[in-house]
Amino acid sequence: MATRNRSAVLRRIPAMSEHIVGLAVTAGTPVFELAIPCEVFGVDRSDLVDPWYELRTYAAEPGPLPSTGGLSLYAGHHLDDLAEADTVVVAALSRRAQLAPPPDLVAAVREAHRRGRRIVALCTGTYILAAAGLLDGRRATTHWMNAGDFAHRFPAVELDSGPLYIDHGDVITTAGSGAAIDVCLHLLRQDHGAAVAAEVARRMVVPPHREGVQPQITRPAVGGDRDGDLAPALHWAAERLDRPLTVAQLARVAHMSERTLMRRFRDALGVSPLQWLLQQRVRLAQELLETTDLPVEEVARETGFGNAANLRYHFVRVAGMSPQSYRHVFRYRPAAAAEAEQAPSALVPQG
Repeated sequence: MATRNRSAVLRRIPAMSEHIVGLAVTAGTPVFELAIPCEVFGVDRSDLVDPWYELRTYAAEPGPLPSTGGLSLYAGHHLDDLAEADTVVVAALSRRAQLAPPPDLVAAVREAHRRGRRIVALCTGTYILAAAGLLDGRRATTHWMNAGDFAHRFPAVELDSGPLYIDHGDVITTAGSGAAIDVCLHLLRQDHGAAVAAEVARRMVVPPHREGVQPQITRPAVGGDRDGDLAPALHWAAERLDRPLTVAQLARVAHMSERTLMRRFRDALGVSPLQWLLQQRVRLAQELLETTDLPVEEVARETGFGNAANLRYHFVRVAGMSPQSYRHVFRYRPAAAAEAEQAPSALVPQG
């Protein structure tokens, strides 16, 4: 049953309200990191969630902003209004902006945080959050190549250049380049659930989920031996999550010893094989809770947890809430909102 086409049951989800994503950019912003939030939040996907996000671009400096590759950017909004956004995303910075963070942007991000907005830094955008004092005494990450410089400039921040991203709830920092994809999909999962995030990833033709704890630097296989590639074993396991799976089975499919498999998982994914299986089973359970009416006991069987008690124990550890609460948030509550919106207004008797 784990091989079911889950995208086929994905339905249009009514959003509780329109969510504004404010993308703050500076001169010299790298095009790649700039394009990712535009692709995830700026493309109309109201067939999945209605209304979808509204993406607004805020210029940290006057005039058209030069970007990498000889492109110029015209932002439609001014920093004075940045705090109107529900989520503020600070794009990666040029070296000039790292050395001298624009004061107006620092002040605008600080004010947005004071007003309870979710603040996200992509790559070296972490410099702005640090300059605003939002990271003092907290763990944060940035591109590994900037780790030494960042740690020297902001000693009050507990820098950890290992993870892809670190989420404190109100503030999220991100590693370099491709990690921007991971954190944007992470935000989608927070807002609209695993099924919507997985469908957007499928449309973008990118992996649906990489944990934030996954390392941003991995060691290549010695000699580039394709027999050591984990992809076949990962795909094989993902199609059999409803069955008992062991490290020995994964090692046989990957054509390597169990010891080598354990090392490759740690190097490439930052977790052990059994931890990876647990994550995948919880993600599958999230999608089934969102997109089906299966009883929790049946969801437990389809995801390899065996029974509802075992599912609940692991689900709470990974997702932070019970399966029943998760279903209420990401299935029943939006459905109830849609029914209320479509219901005819009550007639008021005329006096």
